[in-house]
Amino acid sequence: MKLKTLVVFCSLLAPAFSAGVSATEAAVPDDRRQALEELGQALFFDTSLSLNRSQSCASCHDPAHAFADPGTNTQAGAVSLGDNGHSLGDRNAPSVAYAAFSPVFHRDSEGRYVGGQFWDGRAATLADQAKGPPLNPVEMGLPDAASVRARLLENPYYERQIPSLFGASSLASDDAAFAAMAQSIEAYERSAALSSFDSKYDRFLRGEYRMTEQEELGRTLFFSQQFTNCNQCHQLQESPIDKRETFSNYQYHNIGVPVNQAVRAANGTAASYTDPGLLNNPAVTGPAEQGKYKVPTLRNVAVTGPYMHNGIFTDLETVVRFYNSYNSKSAVSKFNPETGTPWGEPEVPLSLSLKELESGPALDNKRIAALVAFLKTLTDQRYEALLDTRGNIGL
Repeated sequence: MKLKTLVVFCSLLAPAFSAGVSATEAAVPDDRRQALEELGQALFFDTSLSLNRSQSCASCHDPAHAFADPGTNTQAGAVSLGDNGHSLGDRNAPSVAYAAFSPVFHRDSEGRYVGGQFWDGRAATLADQAKGPPLNPVEMGLPDAASVRARLLENPYYERQIPSLFGASSLASDDAAFAAMAQSIEAYERSAALSSFDSKYDRFLRGEYRMTEQEELGRTLFFSQQFTNCNQCHQLQESPIDKRETFSNYQYHNIGVPVNQAVRAANGTAASYTDPGLLNNPAVTGPAEQGKYKVPTLRNVAVTGPYMHNGIFTDLETVVRFYNSYNSKSAVSKFNPETGTPWGEPEVPLSLSLKELESGPALDNKRIAALVAFLKTLTDQRYEALLDTRGNIGL
């Protein structure tokens, strides 16, 4: 699909995407949608879709951990372990909860890249994203679509249900079967099971929860254009009381994250390698896009660490302090509280979003703690038990 056509296509789908369903699904009868979601859920948890039958989508996007990596690999969740038992990626596996709200990858009216899936948007849609891990040699490791089809045909449920939902020829070819698998997983990822909108913040908007004094201060700071720069990138809607706020504008920025040296040492990446960021997307050209990554949703952010595209920060407060380092002149702000050492140089220094990063004032400890407290209110109700109650670094 040509880029110009894609932009028009995206604009036509915008109302449906903002509601968490695709335009096609909006016209799907409820019984068929439910059947699609159930099929997609089965596929999402199916380890037979990996070469050694040891890994499923849920292995790196665990529903018990807000659909993020549970942190059982050698890099504590910073990057994920592959099906072969030793391969490690170079980027953190983001949560797929609320991923359905990211629009189709496109350029907006101001020429900015927006939306898509993965950190670089190289998968335009959720279905495109679902095709990636099964064939990635450092993830699920199947060699081709023919292998996927063969695994699907092993399962009587798939053999019966896929033709029922996608037509008699849907398992007749490798490409058709692969597409049916991806579209089914997409249907599951668009379901309410992944986007519940029942956090304390949501309940506050409905009058069902009263923010603590600290949470309310954090909320005020977050949405303020005078006291923080948070909402420049992490606010989708113009109104801070929109019930479908996903806390991302889905644009791409370089915020100066340093190399995660521990990950690079573990996965054997050459010292000379530089992650291209958005330039890894085949639809993107131009050196100015290097080092940029999609702004993630802040839904469930407090329970889906480690943070940044390479999982370099463990604690949510560290992330807030990293942002604050661009504006604070204090000596302590120049150090990573997790390591006691300087933050490190940006992996890509030439495309930094300094306008956004330096637009806010310096924050004191009280305001940093308040922002962290507010971010914790964005946790889905079922994951509130995962919240860290041990306090914040340095406070």
